[in-house]
Amino acid sequence: MLSDSEPNDLLSFLTFDTRPDVKGQATEYILGLSGHRDGVCYLRSKPGFLAALVTLTSDPSIAIVKDCYHALINLSADETLHQVLVTEANVLPVSFKNLLDPEFMFSDQICTILTNLTRHEKTCRTVFKALQDEGVDLAKLVEIFCTEGYNKMASLHYLGPLLSNLTQLPETRRFLLDKDRCVLQRLLPYTSYKASTVRRGGVIGTLRNCCFDYAHHEWLLSDAVDILPFLLLPLAGPEELTDEENEGLPVDLQYLPEDKSREEDPDIRKMLLETLLLLTATKTGRQILKKKNVYPIMREFHRWEQEPRAVTACEALVQVLIGDEPEPGMENLMEVQIPEEVEEKLKEMDAKEQEEQTKAPGTEDEGIHNI
Repeated sequence: MLSDSEPNDLLSFLTFDTRPDVKGQATEYILGLSGHRDGVCYLRSKPGFLAALVTLTSDPSIAIVKDCYHALINLSADETLHQVLVTEANVLPVSFKNLLDPEFMFSDQICTILTNLTRHEKTCRTVFKALQDEGVDLAKLVEIFCTEGYNKMASLHYLGPLLSNLTQLPETRRFLLDKDRCVLQRLLPYTSYKASTVRRGGVIGTLRNCCFDYAHHEWLLSDAVDILPFLLLPLAGPEELTDEENEGLPVDLQYLPEDKSREEDPDIRKMLLETLLLLTATKTGRQILKKKNVYPIMREFHRWEQEPRAVTACEALVQVLIGDEPEPGMENLMEVQIPEEVEEKLKEMDAKEQEEQTKAPGTEDEGIHNI
C-alpha cells in the first residue's frame, strides 16, 4: 500500500493535464487496488481518488476511461462505498448525462454501476432523487431500455436490473403502475427475451416487485395489461394437454409446439412463480388464475422442474390454485394477521433457508427484489 506521502503524488497524476502514459499507469494502479478488499478499504478513506476517477471518465483516452469505469464498478459493488460515491465523488450527474447519450460507448458500465448503487434502499432512494433532479424520469429510462439499438455501442441490458432495484421504492412502483402512462406494458415482451438473461431477469424482477402492490392486481390481470400470458409462457413446456385444458388457457398458451422450451435460468423461473403467487393474494386474483386454467401449466412444470427452490415455489402456487378459498375476512392473504407464535416459527424457517441459500451462488431475496 502507499506510504503517507505517496497518495498526494498519485492523486496529482489523475488529472486531464497529466501525460497520458503517466495518467494511464496511475489509473491502472487504482484499478488494481479496487479489485481486492484491502485496496477497497484504503480507497474508502481517500474520496479524492474516487472523485478523480469520476472526472477522468471524460478523458480523451479510451483506455483510461475504461480503467476508470472498471474501477468504479468494483468500488460500487461494496455497499460501504455507496454514500462516498454519490456524495463526495458525485458519480450520479455525469453518469445520467452519459447514459442518455446514444453514442457513449461505456453506457453498459454506467448501468452496472447504477445497478450496484441501487441494491440497498438508502442509496437507491438517493439515486431516484438524483434522477428527478437531473430531469431523467422513469419513462425515459424505460424508453431507452425498450428502444432497440438506442446505443449501437452498448446493449443496455443492465437497465433491467436497475429498474428492478428502483422498484423496491413505493414511488417507483406507483409510477410504473400508473394506468394513464402505459409504461409497464412496454416491459412485458421482455419476459421471454432470449438474447439476455440479465435483461429478462431484470424485467421479471420489476414485475415481481410491482405485484407486491395488491391494489393493482385486478388491473394487471385485465385486458388493459394482460400480464398473465407473459408470466406463464416462460414456464410452459411442450407437454400435450387435453383440448378442454387448452381451451381454458389464454390464447398464447394454447396448443404449444413440440419444441417449446422453458425458461433456462432457475432463479428467473423462481421469480416468475413468486410473481404468480403474489397475484393469488387477493380473491379476484385467485379467481382469474383459476378461470384462466393456470393449474395444468403448473402441474406439468412441477413434473419437469428439478431445482428445489423452484419446486417449493411451484408447490406453494399449486396449493393456492387447488385449495379452498380462505374464510370470510381472510380473502386478502397480504392483510391476514399471523399469530405471533406462527410468525416466529416462519422467521426461524426463513432464516434457515437464507442460511442454506448463502452457501449457493445466485440466490434471491424473498421480499422486494433487488438485483
